[in-house]
Amino acid sequence: MSRRKTERLLNLVICLLATRRPLSAEHIRQAVPGYDAANDEAFQRMFERDKNELREIGIPIEVQKDPWEEDPGYRIVRQAYELPEITLEPDEAAVVGLAAQVWQRASLAEAASGALLKLRAGGVETDEAGGMLGGALELRVDTRDPAFPALWEAVRDRRAVRFPYRAAASESVLTRTVEPWGVVSRRGRWYVVGHDRDRGASRVFRLSRISGPVVPVGRPGTVVVPDGVDITSMVGYRDDMTVQERTALIRVREGACQGLRQVAKAVRQGRDGWDELDVDFTDPERLAGWVVGFAADAEVVGPPDAREAVICRLKGALT
Repeated sequence: MSRRKTERLLNLVICLLATRRPLSAEHIRQAVPGYDAANDEAFQRMFERDKNELREIGIPIEVQKDPWEEDPGYRIVRQAYELPEITLEPDEAAVVGLAAQVWQRASLAEAASGALLKLRAGGVETDEAGGMLGGALELRVDTRDPAFPALWEAVRDRRAVRFPYRAAASESVLTRTVEPWGVVSRRGRWYVVGHDRDRGASRVFRLSRISGPVVPVGRPGTVVVPDGVDITSMVGYRDDMTVQERTALIRVREGACQGLRQVAKAVRQGRDGWDELDVDFTDPERLAGWVVGFAADAEVVGPPDAREAVICRLKGALT
């Protein structure tokens, strides 16, 4: 959404909240910046579109008849717009604080901190240390997958998305159009569960295999999650799969990549300022997500699928 449109919608909400009587469309046109410069037809289209968008996000714009006006009027009743008083029990406040702690270093950190700040401003005491945990446990959620923020927003907005996806078996990249139902973490990996429009069935997609940008499709509010669907169980079967452990050969610069060196089962001095590490792994995608964090200081030599997983991650970061 452009800055100009955001300002116009905000001004419209303020105008309809501040008025004591319903305002006609013509009065709104004169009072709200952004409408006054439009001709009659353009204003009507713009105003109708703005009203619909505000109603879609839950702002109750009411149509009322003003006895002093011929045309219907619009206003936002403050009691219907404002949230009721928020009160949390001690255990509920502890959960809120714990959730904020979980997201502290993830892509939702800013939203979590903002939520705590708003609750405190409203007089709600939140336990940011996690209540009964007392800070003894420090929880963190790792969401380094570039696709996570866009998919989380799509689930929140109930909006379909389209993205390039690298299949596990063929390694080919296909475009998928998905109605997302939820994003789930299982054993350090993130998945999006939803309805695959291309296949006409429910599917599970691993975020680390999304090799490009996640693009919204259609309008918000169009995705409907079926009743009784359990997205956690749809992902859970992957935990029961037997995965063979393999060894990756990774070249690292001398004096760098201490995290990789600590888990390596063998470290050998290489040539030209590089060392060679033998690192056990089961999932090439998870290994790639770890290795790319060391940037130019680490290079996966083999096996081929692990090296290709790193290359796909780097290409996805450039697109």
